Amino acid sequence: MARSKLVLPIIVVSQFCCTSLWFAGNSVVSDLVTNFNLSDNALGHLTSAVQFGFIIGTLVFAILTIADRFSPSKVFFISALLGATFNIGTVWDENNLTSLLLLRFSTGFFLAGIYPIGMKIATDYYKEGLGKSLGFLVGALVIGTAFPHLLKGLSDNIRWEFVLTATSLLALLGGSLMVALIPNGPYRTTGASLDLSAFAKVFRNRDFRNAALGYFGHMWELYTFWAFVPIMLTIYDDIHTQTTFNIPVLSFFIIGIGGLACVLGGYLAQSFGTKRIAFLALLLSGVCCLISPFLLTLNLEIVFIAFLLFWGMVVVADSPLLSTLVAQNAIPKLKGTALTIVNCIGYSVTIISIQLISMMRQITDSYAIYLLLALGPISGLIALGQKIQPAELRDEKVREATET
Repeated sequence: MARSKLVLPIIVVSQFCCTSLWFAGNSVVSDLVTNFNLSDNALGHLTSAVQFGFIIGTLVFAILTIADRFSPSKVFFISALLGATFNIGTVWDENNLTSLLLLRFSTGFFLAGIYPIGMKIATDYYKEGLGKSLGFLVGALVIGTAFPHLLKGLSDNIRWEFVLTATSLLALLGGSLMVALIPNGPYRTTGASLDLSAFAKVFRNRDFRNAALGYFGHMWELYTFWAFVPIMLTIYDDIHTQTTFNIPVLSFFIIGIGGLACVLGGYLAQSFGTKRIAFLALLLSGVCCLISPFLLTLNLEIVFIAFLLFWGMVVVADSPLLSTLVAQNAIPKLKGTALTIVNCIGYSVTIISIQLISMMRQITDSYAIYLLLALGPISGLIALGQKIQPAELRDEKVREATET
């Protein structure tokens, strides 16, 4: 059993190790296409397979209320073990497109027992300062997202089989640390039995709905921005021929700096309020969406890079804070299920957004397509603009009503 001061670092390290199954795999997709003689179309299918697996996994975990019926640390470990197994299966010499898609889908499926469950474990340990705790947790995930871009420059010296083997071993390490050192938290409320109505039940709470809608708006922008950072850098490089960007390294810093922003946002939330800081970050990222077409044409390289670094910070700084609002406004005994449901819908939104921008790029060369990213922050700001009652006051009213 970990000492109290070590709980958060262990959760963060475990989360980072296990989510490497997701993001490090993206860095070897091109090698899979080459090694298994796949068509170029397979590249997008293999990348999307993990995302779809995660969405279906979160849906199943939510409907079966797994996070609330069983020990979260044990669920985390089993998911890490199975995810690592399917991940390492990718190196089998006899794989084909069908088997690779199934393996990547299955890896994504069990990531549903890692990322949302890791947040659930954090909420079981931290009631006060939850935003700061989730800031560290999401910050680790953001750096994990950026890391493959840094690895890309070293890809000539690292075999793709090593990357997959290493990430599977990391996942086993992270899962083992969690199950061995992190028991059930003091604020955990156990769901009594299987509740197939939980998926709908959590959204009956207006405050929860507003927090969740804010999160969905944030997700519309976030992953599409991350996906198109290298493309925006390439576009700028092509327009302004005097620039010589190292696109993978710049992409790493632009995405990775968001990890620091998550931690900073968590600390600011302690002084100024979780909702207020989340609202400010969402507002600033929305402004970045709106001015991005202009910045792409601006012939000032330093200003453009500074802008993307700033955007990389504010686009994700609200993520742990919005998750905090979701957790604080969820039904206590369904908190894990609520977080999983919100992740499921949020990641579904990312696919729609990414596909929309990709389709628009095929239709037009106009930089105005990035204005569509602002739809997410705008809708999120409208939801967060609604009054969300503090959890403590709501709990007090519930107790008074019960006593009456």
